[in-house]
Amino acid sequence: MKKIMVVDDEKISLMMTSHILSSAYETLSASSGAEAIEIYKKEKPDMILSDLRMPGMSGYELQQTLQKEFEETIPFMFMTADTDEETESKGFENGAMDFIRKPFRADVLLKRVGNILQTVEKIQGLKKAAVMDPMTGLLNKASAEREISGLCKSARGALLMMDLDSFKLVNDIYGHAMGDKILIRFAEILRAVVRPIDVIGRLGGDEFIAFCQNVSEEIVIEKKSRFINKYIMEAAREFMGEDMNIPLGASIGCVFVPDEGVDFSMLHEKADKALYAVKQRGKHGYLLYTDLSADSVKDEKQNTDLANLIKVLGERNKGRGAFVLPFERFQTAYQFLSRLNINYQKEICLLLFSIKEKEHAVIPVEDALDEFIEVLGLSLRQSDLVTKNGKNQCLVILPETSVQNVAVVKERIMKKWEEADSSAMFDIKIESGKME
Repeated sequence: MKKIMVVDDEKISLMMTSHILSSAYETLSASSGAEAIEIYKKEKPDMILSDLRMPGMSGYELQQTLQKEFEETIPFMFMTADTDEETESKGFENGAMDFIRKPFRADVLLKRVGNILQTVEKIQGLKKAAVMDPMTGLLNKASAEREISGLCKSARGALLMMDLDSFKLVNDIYGHAMGDKILIRFAEILRAVVRPIDVIGRLGGDEFIAFCQNVSEEIVIEKKSRFINKYIMEAAREFMGEDMNIPLGASIGCVFVPDEGVDFSMLHEKADKALYAVKQRGKHGYLLYTDLSADSVKDEKQNTDLANLIKVLGERNKGRGAFVLPFERFQTAYQFLSRLNINYQKEICLLLFSIKEKEHAVIPVEDALDEFIEVLGLSLRQSDLVTKNGKNQCLVILPETSVQNVAVVKERIMKKWEEADSSAMFDIKIESGKME
């Protein structure tokens, strides 16, 4: 049951309002702003209904104090006997979600409170959808990398790159529905092996990432690896039968932070290199980046066996749709294609998407951009390239696409975007050009 805290220095008004709300909600009562703060610390109500004018601390001051102390948006509704429209306007400027004038009818109060709580639930749902991977419930790629990047700069711990061994065989033999069940169970296993203070996300396909805070010993990584590999095989036999013979397991590459640096891109590359080494050494295990000998790193760089070089250079677990790159790598690809175009004169088009929030947007533009990039990844070809440009723009390269066909591509993208949760809250401006 939702908790509503009623704050009013007038005892009769406080009792009557609490009585009305108690028919549908659990109510908490406070007769002053100071008392309300203490109750909020202990109970964390879902909403606060406060009288506007109170001695000592006004409703405005209570709202500002709570939001400053707890650094979160708290749903507030003010009660007042004032008829001055300026009072109401000031309340909304301070972040109130609604106003109700005394005296009020019971049914009107219940309706307005219900509307606020429904709005809050919708906002929370939209925020969650923007950062979560819909299949596994873990953080999505953009959100996980953003959070872990911040932790790498400020915390000690272990950065883990993980993927499932032989997962493709599950899809090929048992179908994608079974593959999805395995991915969901794998996510549950990963949740069980990390703590609430750790960050874990799905990068896409069967690739996952985690940052385990204050972990700096190999024995911890070894235990996690054994746990993961034991239970993913148990899950495989549970879902596919005891006679299942796919060598399913997990490979883990680990790098300790800040021992190996604090830059996320560099740490990601090192952990990925350790992960690749696990794959080469038989899978189903872990490897610390520090355990890669100088000779093996040197051999990897100087490997002249073409077959091995192709493995090293190739993209592991190619995903569907466009190739999403960091801006620096995108710039290198652009420069290469520009050179290539001098000799072969292929039509290469570019699209620049700019995202602008509308007045009723309830999520940051950065989260909307991440969601839009996921839409691009699903709407474009594997040969198309995508990158972020700042907080609200993304750039697309469309190789071998004529100017005439760009309109079709735009229409496909925008149609897919209209299905996204955030689309109604943001405007998209599109500019197009041709590589000369």
